[in-house]
Amino acid sequence: MSDSSKQVPHADLTGTRVETRAVRAGQRRTPELEHSEALYPTSSFVYNSAAQAAARFAGDEPGNIYSRFTNPTVATFEDRIAAMEGGERGVATASGMSAILATFMGLLQQGDHIVCSRGVFGTTTVLLQKYMARFGIETTFVDLTSQAEWEAAIRPETRMLFLETPSNPLGEIADMEALATLAHSNEALLVVDNCLCTPVLQQPFRHGADIVIHSATKYLDGQGRCVGGAVVGSNQLMEEVHGVIRSAGPTMSPFNAWVFLKGLETLSLRMKAHSDNALKVAQWLREQPGIETVLYAGLPDHPQNGLARHQQSGGSGVVSFRVNGGREQAWQLIDRLNLFSITANLGDAKSTVTHPATTTHGRLSDEDKEQGGITENLVRLSVGLESVEDLIEDLDRALAGG
Repeated sequence: MSDSSKQVPHADLTGTRVETRAVRAGQRRTPELEHSEALYPTSSFVYNSAAQAAARFAGDEPGNIYSRFTNPTVATFEDRIAAMEGGERGVATASGMSAILATFMGLLQQGDHIVCSRGVFGTTTVLLQKYMARFGIETTFVDLTSQAEWEAAIRPETRMLFLETPSNPLGEIADMEALATLAHSNEALLVVDNCLCTPVLQQPFRHGADIVIHSATKYLDGQGRCVGGAVVGSNQLMEEVHGVIRSAGPTMSPFNAWVFLKGLETLSLRMKAHSDNALKVAQWLREQPGIETVLYAGLPDHPQNGLARHQQSGGSGVVSFRVNGGREQAWQLIDRLNLFSITANLGDAKSTVTHPATTTHGRLSDEDKEQGGITENLVRLSVGLESVEDLIEDLDRALAGG
């Protein structure tokens, strides 16, 4: 039986590191004093009086209202990811794409302009080109690594610079500090998708970002179980993003939030293992005669290796490469692999492989693919947590035609 008179202890996390915050931040213990985070699978909450209900809905009294926009389990996840990134507030969403959509809808209006890297997830490009354009929000796409292109694309109505770093799937690295200076000198926001590194390996706020976005579906979960997203930023900016979630409803479920909380507890260990394995795979691939080029910023000869070492504490788990030949050769290699699952997801404990030109970026025009470097011979690996020796042997057999 619960004892409501019990004191509910909360750890003091002042000065702690990201690994500790990944395990401890945001937890709301109930009078039952549970050690694991509580799961609240409820659609609604009750009030002690009609007056209290009115005060909650009016925003005059804090507390839970309805799980579309207030739920204790989801709030714990929001607080934890914000603490890990070093932001003031987090907003959880139903998916990574809904995190991006809510950011655009909450902070932009008709007539605004976005400058976006070409090196983003294919669906992000479609969202901007096809759907945001319908509402009068224009986008100019630029080379992620060309500061001159970013500068030339700025207009008086530019309100946001949007990018992924490292980019998916080419693994290019953006100079966040230079882009933050450019954005802020033009009264625009710098929005960084931190999906491939997570706050364990990279914290964009330290380099001038205003907003950080995650697909929690990837590394934050880490085992391919649930779909979700998150946006982190200042209280003022996140209030507008949260307003979209409240009104439009792309809501993270309490169960998914609970799964992500469990994933965050091991995120630091997993990201270091993913990065170590990916570097070994990239190093091995670079020496193979059937490989045209390997795209991984952790390699010393990568053109942005120095920038990656400045911004990141490790490489990501994603390695892309181009085989000699075209689509046929890429598909043959993919089909010969045994340990790599053919799926478009990434960030899983299980290693995965995909052909971006016909899957994740398949909806792009041929021109957009060409400009974005999404060639027919491009293969993307998400290097998992299996034995790296086994993964390399699997790749070796596939390249040999076995």
